[in-house]
Amino acid sequence: MQLKGKSVIGPILSILLPIGAFEWVRSLGAKDVSIVVPEGHFHIVTIVAALAMLVAIGVGITGHRLRNIKVGFMSIAYLSLSGVFFLHGLTTPGFLMHEEYMPKIFAQLSVLLTSFWLALSAAGSDHWSVRHMSKWRAWLLPAWLVLLGGLCMITLEFPDAMDHMPLNINPYKWIAAAVTSAACLWTMYRYWHANRHANIPLQQAIVYSTGLIVASQYIILMGAAWKLSWWLYHFLLLGSLLTMLFGLVRQYFSKGAFSTSLRILFQSDPRAWLEAWITPSVQALIMATEARDSYTAGHNKRVALYALRLGEVMGLSKHQLQAIAHGGVVHDVGKLRVPDAILNKKGKLTPEERLVIERHPVSGYEICRQLGFLKDELSIIRSHHEKWDGTGYPDRLAGEGIPLLARISAVADVYDALTSSRSYRLAMSHEEAMGVILSGSGTHFDPACVKAWEKLASIDAEFFDEIAASDRTLRLAHKAAQ
Repeated sequence: MQLKGKSVIGPILSILLPIGAFEWVRSLGAKDVSIVVPEGHFHIVTIVAALAMLVAIGVGITGHRLRNIKVGFMSIAYLSLSGVFFLHGLTTPGFLMHEEYMPKIFAQLSVLLTSFWLALSAAGSDHWSVRHMSKWRAWLLPAWLVLLGGLCMITLEFPDAMDHMPLNINPYKWIAAAVTSAACLWTMYRYWHANRHANIPLQQAIVYSTGLIVASQYIILMGAAWKLSWWLYHFLLLGSLLTMLFGLVRQYFSKGAFSTSLRILFQSDPRAWLEAWITPSVQALIMATEARDSYTAGHNKRVALYALRLGEVMGLSKHQLQAIAHGGVVHDVGKLRVPDAILNKKGKLTPEERLVIERHPVSGYEICRQLGFLKDELSIIRSHHEKWDGTGYPDRLAGEGIPLLARISAVADVYDALTSSRSYRLAMSHEEAMGVILSGSGTHFDPACVKAWEKLASIDAEFFDEIAASDRTLRLAHKAAQ
């Protein structure tokens, strides 16, 4: 079964196979034996859940360093799963607590909270709720950790308070299960749909990880405590966390040794970060974009480098420079949706063809908002063709209504386009391109950006020579490979 090039069989089986295994064991009757080992449940579940919490916190730190809000939400989702499941183990009857219903409440609450944060991660990063939460992204994980700690304290000190959370009785347990399942299925569809034209390991992993949560929810609802079939959902939830972690490692730590990748992630130099920390999925997008037009080989990376250097001259913060690096290397990804006949046309474009070309910033914006790019990166992708006088595209923004990082990237983009050969003209010299940039001050470009660009050219001419030399090497390698 194929839909738009991606099979849905695997995701469906991630739900049905565990449920089928549960029902098969349950159907064995007397062979579905009771394994009443509260001591093992208490120690194993609490220890594994505590370790899983550490992993989730590590994922959250990674997401913050990557400037990826989706990874941040995922970390909170799995922190919810492991943190509340820690309480599931801690409230095993006969140890710290004696109420039989407590573990059932926390098992249900763990998947309910997890499904909420996973659904939030599946929303586009330009959604109003995600944009608002992105402003506080550095505090989301610590705040949620404090809330989970508060829940733990209340549970241990005031266990009767849990009577106000009747997730183990009708009809509330059915309502909670329905909400959890709906949120997870929506999350699976969103990630599957966003990944249908790409091969992004983390998105694929989340599809299967969420499928295991749906199967776990079914067993939590239908299983009988301590039965062999009931134990299955404990392993499914652990498998869900490990599946997500596997996808994260494949996507962000596949460049050489794991320790090397970590050093790259936590270095502060944004230029080195750009050089070494382009993830395989982003690299695939860049290569797919530039494969459409041999004349633009290396264009995305050069624009990011030019914009980074210009941003440094203008005194941008480290986080702004990282945003320029991240957004700059994929600023033209929307060209993937432009037909080859238009993209590589040597003659003059018709008005209709021009409209198609002018949609590529919006297309790139749509692609990258599903990948978790933050607001600053998205502004570069969408607005790098806007002009200071309001005659640009796609939104006809003008002046300071154009995001600053997009205004900086616009200068870098045009300069690199002018100094690179295209299908319809030869490359300009540095001096000729500088003349075009200077003449566009106040019309095409922000005058402050042009002034800083002129300063850069005067104080660091070697920088332009280095990139030009690197470009010549790249083109020779590209020709040799053809």
